[in-house]
Amino acid sequence: MIVRPAHLDDVMAVARVHVDSWRTSYAGIVPEDFLAGLRYESREAMWRQGLENPAWRSVLYVAEDAPGQIIGFACAGPELDETPAYTGKIYAIYLLQAAQRKGAGRALMQACAQWLLARNHLSLLVWVLAENPARRFYEALGGQYVREEEIEIGGAVLMEVAYGWRDIRTLAG
Repeated sequence: MIVRPAHLDDVMAVARVHVDSWRTSYAGIVPEDFLAGLRYESREAMWRQGLENPAWRSVLYVAEDAPGQIIGFACAGPELDETPAYTGKIYAIYLLQAAQRKGAGRALMQACAQWLLARNHLSLLVWVLAENPARRFYEALGGQYVREEEIEIGGAVLMEVAYGWRDIRTLAG
C-alpha cells in the first residue's frame, strides 16, 4: 500500500471512494434516499475545485493498493470551526469497505498528522457520526472525546462526535 498526495488525475477515483464508502459505511444511519442520491460527478467537481485552487490550505492524500488502485483518501487542513484548543482538522477520511482494517486508515491519519505538524499545527480534531462503528478507530489512535453536536443529513437529525489530539506528534510517528 502507498499513501501519497493526490493529483488532479485522481479525482474521479477519490469521488468513487467517497460515494461508495458513504453508501456502505452509513447504510442504516443516513437516510437511504440521501445515499442513493449521491453522485460521483458532484464529488469529483468538489475535489477538483480544491486541488485546482492555488490558495487551498488543505491537503488530499490517497491510499493505493498494490495494483495501484485508490482504496481510500483523507483530507486535512486548518481547524476552522472555532475550537481554539485544536488548530488542525481531518475534514474527511474514507476507505472502501474491502480496504478497511488493513492499515490504510492509520497510514492516512499519519500522513495528515505529519502534514499538519510541518505547518505548525500541533493538535487536530475529527468529527464522526456517533452511530458510525469507526469511532473505535479514532479511539484506538489516541483520539479523546471532545464534544457532540447535532447535524442534519438528508432530513435526518444525527449526532456527531468530535475526537481530538492535543499533541499529534505520536500520531505523526
